[in-house]
Amino acid sequence: MCRNITELRGLEPPATEDEIEAAARQYVRKVSGVRHPSPANAEAFEAAVVAVTAATRTLLDVLPERRQPPKTVPPLRRPEVQARIAARG
Repeated sequence: MCRNITELRGLEPPATEDEIEAAARQYVRKVSGVRHPSPANAEAFEAAVVAVTAATRTLLDVLPERRQPPKTVPPLRRPEVQARIAARG
């Protein structure tokens, strides 16, 4: 499985919708082998991201709380990633 998908369960504050969607997008990219879908595949790709995002949110909502936080900070919370996102906007 993809080593780059970070754990979202047990974060403080809890995982944001952006973090959940980013993990879902990363999963769909890995499974499909497509980083940038073509126009012909874009609709199916985005539908898969929406479905995986919803499934992830449901899973996080029903799992019990973790005893310990994840070992790493999710990418969207890392200062260098925040700086790259801010530079794009």
